[in-house]
Amino acid sequence: MIPKEKKMDPKNGSADDSISEDEKNHINDGYEPMVNKDLINQSEPDESDEIDGASVSVGSLDEEPESSELEEAQTKIEDLTQQYLLARAEAENIRKRADIEIGNIRKFALESFVRELLSVKDSLDLARSIDLTSGMGDTSVVEKVVEGIDLTIKQLESVFARFEIEEVNPEQGEKLDPDRHQAMTIEETREFEPSHICRVIQRGYLLHNRLLRPAMVIVAKAPEDS
Repeated sequence: MIPKEKKMDPKNGSADDSISEDEKNHINDGYEPMVNKDLINQSEPDESDEIDGASVSVGSLDEEPESSELEEAQTKIEDLTQQYLLARAEAENIRKRADIEIGNIRKFALESFVRELLSVKDSLDLARSIDLTSGMGDTSVVEKVVEGIDLTIKQLESVFARFEIEEVNPEQGEKLDPDRHQAMTIEETREFEPSHICRVIQRGYLLHNRLLRPAMVIVAKAPEDS
């Protein structure tokens, strides 16, 4: 039995009511909608998408750049740490070498000065070795002693000049200089003006124009009865 064509109502767009109820049931019982299973399978998402013939895993696009950046950062940190350790070790070695050099300078700063004084010591030992008792009344022995003392003094003065050691030996009547002279006592006298040097008790010395020891002097004072 061929079903009649379904007529559509142009006014409301519904099917024509002229079809009988049996015909509707017969059509509904024999209708099975056909579904294309291939289209359904193609629409289901796969674990991987094919791009230009290459299979790329979803999520791997974000993970690979992050992993590469992390490795580069770790490599840089290791390099910087190594450079820091090397620089620290080098600085420690420099500090140790500087400490050793400073210690040697302190120990041997006077090495050259002491070497120059050895000749002076030799001259003094030679003068002391002269037997004065064997030549009592012999002026030649005394002359030899005096000659040896003069030679020793000249050697010592030469050493002082080489190391820029200068004497502070004020003259009588020179005004007292507190920066270079030390007044040991006061002597009343009219021979010299007040606050001027009467006599020098001990000479002073300068090293590179820096006072090592002041000259010890006696300072004049006007008498009280004047």
